[in-house]
Amino acid sequence: MPKSQFINPAILLQRDKIVFKNIPVNAYIRTAKDERKRLGCGRLMNIYRTMAIIREFETALADIKEKGSYQGLTHTYNGPVHLCIGEEAAAVGQAYALGKSDFIFGSHRSHGELIAKGFCFIEETDDDELIRIMESEPAVCGGLTEQSFDSVKELAEDFLLYGAFSEIFAKATGFQKGFGGSMHVFFAPFGVYPNNAIVGASAPIATGAALFKKINRENSIAIANIGDGALGCGVVYEAMNFAAMDQYRELWEDKGGLPVLFNIIDNGYGMGGQTDGETMAFGSPARVGAGISPTQLHAERINGNNPLAVYDATLRQRERLLKGEGPALLDVVTYRIKGHSQSDKMQYREKEEIDAWRKHDPLLLYRKDLIESGIADENFFRTTHDEVTEKIQKLCKLALEAPYWPCEQVKDYLKSVTYSNSNIEKRKEDDLPPKENNSRYREILAKKRFGLDANGKKIVDGSAYSVNDAIFEAVFTKFYEDKTMISYGEDVRDWGGVCSVYKGLTETLPYRKLFNAPISEAAIVSGAVGYAMCGGRAVIEIMFADFMARAGDEIFNQLAKWQAMSAGKLKMPVVLRVSVGTKYGTQHSQDWTAPVSHIPGLKVVYPATPYDCKGLMNTALLGSDPVVFFESQNLYVEAEYFHKEGVPEDYYEIPIGVPDIKRKGTDITIITIGPALYAAIDAAEELKRIGIDAEILDARSISPFGYEKAAESITKTGRIAIVSYACKSGSVAESIASGLTERCFHCLKGAPLVIAAPDTVVPPIEYEQEYFPTASHIVSEITKTFFTAK
Repeated sequence: MPKSQFINPAILLQRDKIVFKNIPVNAYIRTAKDERKRLGCGRLMNIYRTMAIIREFETALADIKEKGSYQGLTHTYNGPVHLCIGEEAAAVGQAYALGKSDFIFGSHRSHGELIAKGFCFIEETDDDELIRIMESEPAVCGGLTEQSFDSVKELAEDFLLYGAFSEIFAKATGFQKGFGGSMHVFFAPFGVYPNNAIVGASAPIATGAALFKKINRENSIAIANIGDGALGCGVVYEAMNFAAMDQYRELWEDKGGLPVLFNIIDNGYGMGGQTDGETMAFGSPARVGAGISPTQLHAERINGNNPLAVYDATLRQRERLLKGEGPALLDVVTYRIKGHSQSDKMQYREKEEIDAWRKHDPLLLYRKDLIESGIADENFFRTTHDEVTEKIQKLCKLALEAPYWPCEQVKDYLKSVTYSNSNIEKRKEDDLPPKENNSRYREILAKKRFGLDANGKKIVDGSAYSVNDAIFEAVFTKFYEDKTMISYGEDVRDWGGVCSVYKGLTETLPYRKLFNAPISEAAIVSGAVGYAMCGGRAVIEIMFADFMARAGDEIFNQLAKWQAMSAGKLKMPVVLRVSVGTKYGTQHSQDWTAPVSHIPGLKVVYPATPYDCKGLMNTALLGSDPVVFFESQNLYVEAEYFHKEGVPEDYYEIPIGVPDIKRKGTDITIITIGPALYAAIDAAEELKRIGIDAEILDARSISPFGYEKAAESITKTGRIAIVSYACKSGSVAESIASGLTERCFHCLKGAPLVIAAPDTVVPPIEYEQEYFPTASHIVSEITKTFFTAK
């Protein structure tokens, strides 16, 4: 197979034109009577019942938020609530077109999607499976123990509604134990994956879920439910392109695009700004697909207030996706009767507009259709509304009576779910050639595992095992132990990624295991989030630390938070490899360890030796927590000089959060972060010549940082210097200095010293010696601060 597609000038420079296809708009003209054969009268009536339940559920929340009462129940609710009143048909029509194993991902206006998909799952699932699922949530089930039920399916409906109400009211009996709230209530066992408080964020996460389904050959789809306002977010376009990449059809072994449907809930507003005529330029979201792919993403614009039109379009798009023709897009036109949230006074729209849309209320129109089609009569609607009102009032009451978390337990519980600190069992991959067939692997096995020769001189001829080799070896080996594992990033395949760390992987790994991503850092990270949510493991690469800014939300709000926001139910086995540049100046050479190390939920390591790189990467690839793995481009060629036995060929782990003494001493503890280790070692030799014995403690991990071991050293030496190549202000070094001052104040002989880069931009390589701490700089600062008498 050629390494790239031939870019043919004879074709590209021909005179031609690009042709766009017509986009269907409101093409569905069938009635409920026409759909009897496809859906049956029972399901047609259940569609109405589900819409009615959503409407009453949302009405209960609206009344409690606005009035403090609903159906005789009183409560002060201080949290947010974003209602889908008026949009029920869009959620229910979609749900009836999906299978049990299809997943949906929503926005923060997704209570209706949760109920609709959940009710359809219940309808299609046998009693034994439903009981097993419900028993996995004892806290939710416990709130229903005194209720009586005519069937398991009735119990399952109440289970879903009660768990949702409880979560919204921040009760301990909620699906996320009350810590997710209205904007993060979901229930994955029913195929309802996280909704999201960040506009547009579900698009790339659902794309990652679709990637999991394709790679692991699951015959099902993922849906990204996002609003028309989300099309102002760059990550949505990144997700669409990521889902539609040509390589899925041209280069992958299993041909076909990702099975993801971008479902645009087009209600005309992004908060208060009108998307048509004010804040956007697309006219109709359906036109966006034409800018992504020649398929135009098979886009259609449909009447989102007709559940049957939504059902029909979703069903057809699902069939396309299962054939490998994805991704797809639907522009689902609907309208929210309520404001963006309950703080919205709706001064941006006229009463006449709202009244006009009330005439297109999906419940009223569908009721009329059922009656005219002879499927339901007035008695059905009267009975349904009585049953629905009683059901919602009962479950709302039970949720309001449920307990909150005891105040004294809140902090400890949040700490327990922020990191899982658990490992994932091996999931052996049997579909790869033997390791020994890989030339790079054989080359590494032949290398010297210690970097000093018999005379104590550094081996510089390339025959010594390096940091580059250590990372390759750990990642390469893990591919054989976890069949779900994938790796992707910019130019990671034939190029080999940053500094060719992955050189040779293409000999062993097919495209579905290792592939090039577009220059879309946000989609790279959040795609891995969606992949991990579904049970997969991903190792992704950001080419330079500076580029993390392009994925800020995805790293800080998605990768870091979903374990905690899911009450520990979702795992996030993602390793984010981040290369810290050198010689490239201001926008390619910044040490950005501080931002990620200050975000709860992320583990952050910055090893500086081959032994530490292999051991920490093995640990990162074993666990279920997200790990940001910083790598200095200055160090990829460094061999092992500290671990006298060399780097073992066998598997080993280094615990995250444990520093390592690289040099013993008695007069001062020098803590180093990343590549600063080598300057500090040289500085220690200079200090030794003037009678100062420095202990060098390599942090290795910076979140968590191993304060206990650092404190042991400081208790002995009484002095601390922390050396880092990052800018000083707000750095990890300053955080460590603060933490050690609190812990070791009683034994300190002076204030901690932070030696770091100045608070300026990074200069070109010609001035790096003046910018980053050098051995002479470290010696000068230490002697001036602590040893002036010497």
